[in-house]
Amino acid sequence: MKRIAICPGSFDPITNGHIDIVKRSLRIFDEVIVAVAVNLKKKPLFDIQKR
Repeated sequence: MKRIAICPGSFDPITNGHIDIVKRSLRIFDEVIVAVAVNLKKKPLFDIQKR
């Protein structure tokens, strides 16, 4: 059975911490899905396509 992780967040901006979590997850899981979300409570620095 394939082990899949989902890392949700607004990633606005993406930080070294975000990248570290994804890299660590890749050591544990077979696949990591990064789910880029919109946080309506924040004014975005980057549009969703750039994130």
